[in-house]
Order: sequence, then structure tokens, then C-alpha cells
Amino acid sequence: MNETRDLDRRYVFHPFSMAQTHEQSGAQMMARTAEGSWITDDAGNRYLDAMAGLWCVNVGYGQERIADALADQARKLSYFHGFSSMATEPAAILAERVISKAPKGFSKVFFGASGSDANDTQAKIVWYYNNARGKPEKKKIIARDRGYHGVTVLSGGLTGLPGLHAGFDLPLPMIRHVSAPHNIWTRHPGEDDATFTARLAQELEDLILAEGPETVGAFIAEPVMGAGGVIVPPEGYFPAIREVLDRHDVLLIADEVICGFGRLGTWFGSERMEIKPDLMSVAKGITSGYAPLSGVLVGDAVWQVISGEGAAKFGAFGHGYTYTAHPIMAAAALANLDIVEEDNLVARAGEMGDYLNAALAKAFGDLPIVAETRGKGLMAAVEFARPTADGWQRFDPALQVGPRIVRAAMQEGVISRALPSGDAISFSPPFIITPEEIDLAVSTVRKAAGSVCDALRAEDALAPL
Repeated sequence: MNETRDLDRRYVFHPFSMAQTHEQSGAQMMARTAEGSWITDDAGNRYLDAMAGLWCVNVGYGQERIADALADQARKLSYFHGFSSMATEPAAILAERVISKAPKGFSKVFFGASGSDANDTQAKIVWYYNNARGKPEKKKIIARDRGYHGVTVLSGGLTGLPGLHAGFDLPLPMIRHVSAPHNIWTRHPGEDDATFTARLAQELEDLILAEGPETVGAFIAEPVMGAGGVIVPPEGYFPAIREVLDRHDVLLIADEVICGFGRLGTWFGSERMEIKPDLMSVAKGITSGYAPLSGVLVGDAVWQVISGEGAAKFGAFGHGYTYTAHPIMAAAALANLDIVEEDNLVARAGEMGDYLNAALAKAFGDLPIVAETRGKGLMAAVEFARPTADGWQRFDPALQVGPRIVRAAMQEGVISRALPSGDAISFSPPFIITPEEIDLAVSTVRKAAGSVCDALRAEDALAPL
């Protein structure tokens, strides 16, 4: 083990990692060059990054324009805060640009540093909004099973993945969950899209009525679920959900942390998935991961309450971070958005997404442990399950089917990701990925999945039930 790997093993507390295993074996150190869709480790091994880091390096690695923007802004004005009506030019320019790209009806952007803190801010805005309106009981937030909204104390509970709750006393008591629109595990046999959608909308309405509409403040959802499995809702799902929310005066928060800034082939996922949100969360693609930055987009109606009744009742808005509207991060975002616009990368994400999803369907269609390939834009997943006489059964988690496939693919030079609930593996490459690179990623992961399937047969894990 080289010196820096040993330093990491000894001193770095890693997220989403097995602590004891890491103490013993250390980390994979990505320490050298990265360019386009490729990254190199400290041993000189080169990898095609089919996940764009964590769904975020949209414009690819090695973009000198973003590096120059970071350096130039650091030399001009490295930092100033946004408290008490203080401002910096990059953040002001960025806010206008983000609002100009967003769906109609948004007024302001509140900047933070991560998707998690954006969704914490969302909850506080929902509570503040209802307190200002004289509805202090209207505080519950409904999320979905398998949804991913962050890992802070509030957002970690909104996330609908049990592994993120275990050991942390989450979720907080004002959070509720409803079913995910998942074809394999949630759709009933024989349900078409309309029936499936109607049942999910009714489930939401039943929960609101059971809790009391006067206690429910908001519903939060990703346009396409990311870490929960790249789950694409059926046609008409979000309009049906919106009707329920409108009947009960419940705000709709669109978590666009992954989908925002082009990943689905439109500037925001809300456009493609027919969502009409009151609030939106953004992060990842706003800087392509070159710097930490998030934003909360506040709709006109909510802003009028914050700036009107809220200000009159509570005074100054008592929320914000040291790094809210950080000028260096805003400069990185502006350079990133220049690249996205000038290189027409939103349209390219849509085109490459169609290519990726078709390639996955073709490559994995004959593998008996593949329950489904699915995706939208440059978000895709393959779900693995045990075939039965009448459908599918989840693998025993101890078999580690998804992680084994990901490890085998990485040994062959392709990075994908095993998702934390079930045995789905995901693909979310940079927008600049080429068809040839997609072919390489798909064929490599297909080979890895085939080898794991053979191993499962040898372990008698596919024997008839």
C-alpha cells in the first residue's frame, strides 16, 4: 500500500463504506489525471466512468474553462458572505441564469453547498410558509419509498432507503412515505399505466386524509428516482399527483439534484416528466461537480408569502450558511453552464440517453437474471432478480449480486454503481460520452453480469424454487 492510500486508510472517515473493511484494506485512490469520461488511479489504471462520479460530472473531466474560472475568481474575490443583503456579482448573475432556464413561475434562488442541505432548506421554507399563513400544524412532509433526498438529519429521513435510517434514529416524526412507482415491485399484475397511476395517486390521497390535510405541508419527489433504482414513473403520474396535492393545499417539491441541468435531455426533469413544482432543489449538474453548490428555487406564490406575511411576522429570514452564494462556486457554475449551452449538451444528453437505453435493452435482454432495463435520458439501470415460475424474486442480499457485478466490471476498466436497495446497477455517464464509449461500458458490464450469473448457478443460487 502506497503512502497516500495508507494515510487515507488511517485518517479519512469514508461515507457509505464499511468501516472495518476500510480499516483493513484501504481505498481505491483516484489520484492522477481525468479527462472526458475517463479517470486514472494512483497505479496508472484507466477507467471509463459510466457514473460521472456520483451522477454529477456532466461536462466531463478536465474542463480547463471551469478550472480557469475557479482560479480567476479566487484571485479577484475569494469569498464574501450573503448575510444582511451583502452580495457578490457571480452569484447574482448565476441566479438570474438559473431562473431563466427553470420552468415558468419561479422567483428566487437560495444557494447552499449540497443537495442534502438544499432539501433541509426546503423543509424549513415549507414550515416558515405555513407558519406565516397561520397554519402552524401543516408541517408533515411526504416522500416516497426508495427516494433519495440526502443524508442530513432531515433529508436523511426524507430518503426512503432503510439503510440510511439504521442506527441514526431516522426518519424524524413529521416525515411519511408512500410507494415508489416501480414496475417490478410495486405494480400489480395486469395493471396498465393508467390504473397503476390512479392507485398510487389514491394511496397518496388516502395518506393525506388519514394524517389530516391540515397537518401535511409538502410532497417531495425526484422526476426520475436516482439512487433508489433509476425508477421512471408511468405516463400521467405527476399530473395525477399534482391534482391530489392541489386539493389539499400541499406544496410539491421537485428534487432535481440529479435530473436538473440536462440529464434527461431537457434543462430540468420537471419539463420532461410533466411536473409543476412549487419548489425545486438543484445541485450536482449546476457545476458538474467541479465545486460544491446547491440551490433552492422558490416559486412565485411561496415567495410572496415569505416576503410578505413572513417578513411582517418574523422579521429577517433567519436561515443561511457561511458559504451561501459563494463567489468561487458561482463562477464555476457559470463556466459550466457556458459549456453546456455552447456545446449543446442538453440535446446531446437526450440523444446519448436514447442510445444508452437501447444498448442496455439489447445487451441484457437474454440474461436470465435481468428483471428489467430502464431509464430516461442519460440515467439508466439494470435490475437483477431471481426468475421464478410466475415472475421475479429478490436475491438474498448476502449474495451481493449487484456489488459483485460492479466489482467485476471495474476490474475490466468500467465504473458503474450498485444501488443501495435491491440489486440494480446504474449508469449516468458524462454528457460528452461517445457512442463507442457507451458500447464499451455496456459490453463490459454485460460480460461481468454474465460471469456473476454463471457463478450463481455454480452456487445453486438459481435453482428452481
